[in-house]
Amino acid sequence: MVHKRILTNCHMEGYGETYNCCSYEVAVYSSRSPEHEQANGDSAALFCLDGNAGIFAIADGMGGLANADQASAIVVHALENALMTHLPARNFREAVLDGIDHANRKILELGAGSTLAAVEINDNVLRSYHVGDSAILVTGQRGKIKLQTIPHSPVGYAVEAGLLDENEAMHHEERHLLLNMLGSREMRIEIGPPLHLARRDTVLLASDGLYDNLHMEEIVAIIRKGPLADAMARLVQDCRRRMAASEGRRPSKPDDLTLILIRRAA
Repeated sequence: MVHKRILTNCHMEGYGETYNCCSYEVAVYSSRSPEHEQANGDSAALFCLDGNAGIFAIADGMGGLANADQASAIVVHALENALMTHLPARNFREAVLDGIDHANRKILELGAGSTLAAVEINDNVLRSYHVGDSAILVTGQRGKIKLQTIPHSPVGYAVEAGLLDENEAMHHEERHLLLNMLGSREMRIEIGPPLHLARRDTVLLASDGLYDNLHMEEIVAIIRKGPLADAMARLVQDCRRRMAASEGRRPSKPDDLTLILIRRAA
């Protein structure tokens, strides 16, 4: 059985929704940029499966291209269709890869673009999949970062190589120049190694609206402990405040914002 929640072109006024998914707590939030009334270009999907398994994804339609909201919606619905096809065999990796491949072809036809951050969790083992600069983070209860994806961008690679620090990267004029996205014939999927989730580990999937407004140490400090719903509320509140006004050298970039928090509770 699959319990699913799919969000496309969503604008939440509060601080999101929370669910129980097998031995996991899950929170999700999505809203459009506070700067405009047009469609939210982000989409999100939660698939909670029998047998302590789940697939979770965020897609961010490329704002500089037409049909951004349609592109991200194509991604999450393609994942849904692929999962339904592969579910009897529980071949989650093949389902995710097939869904991404199908979405890429559809977005190419649309002439649009999207990023993707997705995780498959099966018996407390996580595997990540990402394309572009939507991000995945796993942190322990004490704040140890166990997984952090690298944005597929010149700035992301420069930070990883030590050529830029995080503050320089957040203010870099080419921060959102991407080298990889869905909607490209050269699209590639970065697949992470299997990662065992310890009790109380927290997983975060986020569109770039989060990382454009909060520093990594701020994010980790918020999500590593305490009730998951409270962590989601803090992330949303802090992002909204930063988006509303620039405070000195602190980042401030109004944008669509979509977040998924997952915590192993047992």
